[in-house]
Amino acid sequence: MALAARRQLTSRADRSLRSLGALQKSGSTSRVLNLLAIANRAGNGDEDFVTKPFFLNPVLNACVIVKHRLRADEAYLFDGWQGVATKVIIPFERSDLRMGGRSVFVGQRGWRASLSEACSEGPDFERDVHVLELVDGLPSLDPFLLREHLRRNGYDVGRCYFALSEGDLARMRAFVSQQISRLVAIAFQAAGADGINTGRLVGALLSTEIDERLEPLRLTLMLEGDTFRDGVFSWKGFLYYKWSLSGLWGDLDQVIPAIQRLRAIGPSDMETKAYISGAKGRLADAIVACRVDVAKTLKVYDDAFRDLTQNGKPAAFRDFLLKAPDMFVSLGERLGAIAHIASFWRYRFPDGQAPAAGVDEVVDLLQEFEASLNIKVA
Repeated sequence: MALAARRQLTSRADRSLRSLGALQKSGSTSRVLNLLAIANRAGNGDEDFVTKPFFLNPVLNACVIVKHRLRADEAYLFDGWQGVATKVIIPFERSDLRMGGRSVFVGQRGWRASLSEACSEGPDFERDVHVLELVDGLPSLDPFLLREHLRRNGYDVGRCYFALSEGDLARMRAFVSQQISRLVAIAFQAAGADGINTGRLVGALLSTEIDERLEPLRLTLMLEGDTFRDGVFSWKGFLYYKWSLSGLWGDLDQVIPAIQRLRAIGPSDMETKAYISGAKGRLADAIVACRVDVAKTLKVYDDAFRDLTQNGKPAAFRDFLLKAPDMFVSLGERLGAIAHIASFWRYRFPDGQAPAAGVDEVVDLLQEFEASLNIKVA
């Protein structure tokens, strides 16, 4: 395909790729898994990259995966309605994402055939398709949740693919352990078990396997096997979000006013100026509304956990775990959107740098942020 035709195709079908070009030298966000940047960074000597790749297909292992808010003109690709889809972008030119790429949504009609054609299907294709389906099942690409989800399903992927430092991982596990240990102690006391090593059981609950050591906890909550496992995984997701929120709220407190100060450089018409001005206000309102919704959702968990740990009533927490998988998806989509905005903004406009860019880039950036928050423009 000619270069001009490629650019035209990208402009029509993959607008978000132009803004993703700014991620060329950065890593991933909660909405973007930039395997290309990881390959460029870790491909020359990182043992985990060689021995524990994310995808076994080398073309697919240098793609960009995006949690994408579907637009009205994309809904026809799917048999049923869905708000967010997992987009796989295979760049035309690995050295420059702005050149465009071929993309396919996981789950769209004929997606496996399109993916096979794009990455030259090999003997490991089914394995890689399964990994993609697992990624599609998550509401966001938060590294802790992605790593846990893959390990839970038997895929040991190298640490280089997850933007989690050892310190952050240790602090996250300590936070989760503190929450879980209270529940474990209550559950095993209620079951009449003596001499329980709470630390060992917390470790079991944090591991990828839910085994017989946690049977008293399952009985206390009156949940069956898969329901219990899914509820526990979603619960860990809630705890991860709670742990990460303190830093995210602080970032957003800086990002919201910074967006209002964003200056577009270069000539523009009245329509473009009106869009930029209006988008800034819509984004500020949408981020605030999203924060309120997130707080309400997390309060459901806090109330249920308090009812169990302080009042000794497991029914509310059992109900929470039953609803947790669906709530986890909704919460993850909202937090993924605003976390993406905060992290992308920090990368594009580092501390101390005046928020200014060319008109086209400003429009692309604001449209990407509005799409991620599902903002309807009249």
